[in-house]
Amino acid sequence: MTIFGKVILLEMIIEACVENFSDAWKAQLAGANRIELCENLAVGGTTPSYGTIKTCCRELKIPIATMIRPRGGSFYYSDAEFEIMKEDIGICKTLGSQSVVFGLLTKNNKIDVERTKTLINLAQPMQAVYHKAFDEIADPFDALEILIDLGVTRILTSGTKNTALEGQVILRKLINQAAGRISIVVAGKVTFDNLDILSKLIPAKEFHGKNIVQV
Repeated sequence: MTIFGKVILLEMIIEACVENFSDAWKAQLAGANRIELCENLAVGGTTPSYGTIKTCCRELKIPIATMIRPRGGSFYYSDAEFEIMKEDIGICKTLGSQSVVFGLLTKNNKIDVERTKTLINLAQPMQAVYHKAFDEIADPFDALEILIDLGVTRILTSGTKNTALEGQVILRKLINQAAGRISIVVAGKVTFDNLDILSKLIPAKEFHGKNIVQV
């Protein structure tokens, strides 16, 4: 695959994080082969509107991963917020999203196992993706095993650091530990300009970013 003059390995998945249909369309044209669809990227992303999800699923030819997050801020949610997440997952299933992206933590920043299990079961047959709430967890290696056991398809992470470059050591360890049982999606300031070098430093098959393709 060649993206605007750069040769990208064919098996690499380039996931563009966007917050509207127009940007999703442009990212697809620029060579992205999956979209993470959000709103409010200024706060890390929240659930997009019904109309945005429906239009993207209908018009785009590449898979859509839809963010399920009722607000910015912490990843510890009230009962009402959890009900909102469940409703939004049902909508995504109806509209044809290939996967849903969420992350639930306890007050102590550990994986909320029971609620996570509930959302995974509700999402089927869609894939369940655990987003960068993962980077708030003190022991990512233990959390990795928990998410594998729960049936999560992939984890979006910068290796608990602010950027993928800073987290490269932990990312390599996570990929090694995962051993193909779950996909580690490298995130955290991954751009069109640094994708080549990051893909050499971190042996991942999936990379994610807001500016990962040149539009």
